[in-house]
Amino acid sequence: MDRKYEIVVYGATGFTGQICCKYLRDNYKDLTWAMSGRNQEKLEQIKSELNLDCDIVVADGADLEALRSLTSQTKVVLSTAGPFARYGSMLVQACVENETHYTDITGENHWVRGLIDKHHAEAASKGIRIIPSCGYDSVPSDIGAFYTITQFNKPVSRVDVYHEAQGGASGGTTETIFTMDGLSKEMRDPFVLNPEDSVSDEQREKSKDGFVIKQVEGLEGWSGIGMMAVANTRVVRRSAALMAQNQKPYGNNFTFGEHGLFSTKRMARLASYASILAFIIIGTPLKRLVRPFLLKPGEGPSQETQDKGWFRATFVAYSDDNERKICSMYGSGDPGYKSTAKMVCESALALAKSNDLPGGSEYGGVLTSAVGLGDVLIQRLKDAEIEFKVIN
Repeated sequence: MDRKYEIVVYGATGFTGQICCKYLRDNYKDLTWAMSGRNQEKLEQIKSELNLDCDIVVADGADLEALRSLTSQTKVVLSTAGPFARYGSMLVQACVENETHYTDITGENHWVRGLIDKHHAEAASKGIRIIPSCGYDSVPSDIGAFYTITQFNKPVSRVDVYHEAQGGASGGTTETIFTMDGLSKEMRDPFVLNPEDSVSDEQREKSKDGFVIKQVEGLEGWSGIGMMAVANTRVVRRSAALMAQNQKPYGNNFTFGEHGLFSTKRMARLASYASILAFIIIGTPLKRLVRPFLLKPGEGPSQETQDKGWFRATFVAYSDDNERKICSMYGSGDPGYKSTAKMVCESALALAKSNDLPGGSEYGGVLTSAVGLGDVLIQRLKDAEIEFKVIN
C-alpha cells in the first residue's frame, strides 16, 4: 500500500488526540504522519504548541468527500474523535471505500454493532482491518484474555478479569457517556457484537450481566462491579467467536466475565452501588442537571494525575479439564488517557508497519485487538513498557 502517510491521527485537537500526537512525537521520529480534524486554526495552534513535525489534513466528520480525500492518503486512520456515534460513521465508511485500515478508542458498542452490519463483509473482502476499541476500552480485557489463553496448550472454558485502576476523566469521555441513553436494548445484549449463530445456550446462560461481592480465590481482594464490563465483555466475546471461525478457537462454549477488584468488602460495596447510581442518573433526565458541573470536551486530568495513574488487569482462567492459570497486565500512566494513547498508537503502528498480523495479509473485517493484532500488539506493548506476566 503506497500512501503519503503511514498514520493520520483524526481528532488531534481533542484531549486524548493531543496525547497521541505527543506519544508519536516522542517515540517515533521517523514516522510519516499527519494530524487531522475539522478546524484548521486549532490544528495549527496545537501543532505549534506541541512542536510537532507532521502535516495537517483538514476534514470535517460530516464531509464525506473531505474524509475520502483524507483516507486516500494514509495506510491507517487512528481516531480519537468521539462520541463516535456522532462523528465516526462517515470516517469508517471512507476507510472501507479507500481500503485504509482503521483503529479508535470507542467504548460505544451500539455504534460498533452498526459498523459490523454495514462494513464487515466489504472490509473482509478487501482485507481491510477496522479495529475499534483499542484504548483502555477494550485492549486490557481483550488482549489480556488472549495472552492468558495462549499460556494453555489446550481448550479454555472460562476467563474472568479483575480490574484495578487509578486515574481521571476527560470532558470528551463524559460527553460520550452523556450522549448514551443509559443501557439500550442492544447494549444489554451480552453478545451484541457476535456473528449470527455463534452463541450456545450454555454460553448465554453463563454470560448474564451482574456482579457478586466476594473474596476472589487466588487473589488478594474482593470482587465488585466492573465499571466498563458492559463494553469490554462484548468485545472479548466477539474475539472468541471470530477466533473460532478463522484462527484458533479459545475453547468449547468459552465464557468470559469482568469485575472490579477492591481491597476490602466495604470498598467493593461502595464502588459497586455508586456505579449503579451513576448508570441510573445517565438513563434519566437527571443527567441534564449533573452535566454542567462536569468537565467539558477538550478538558481532562492534569499531567500530574496522568503520570500518577496506573492500571492492572488480573486474569483467572480455567481449561476444559479445570487447570487454573493466573496472568496479569500492568501499565503505568492514567489508564483512560496516557495508557489509552499508548495502546491505540501501538495498535495503529502495528497496522501500518507489521507484515505478520494474525490471519494473514488478506484477512480483514470489523475485528478486535485480539483477532486483528494479537501477538504483534502484545510485543509492541511490551516494548512500550506494558507488563504481561504469568503469576501461576
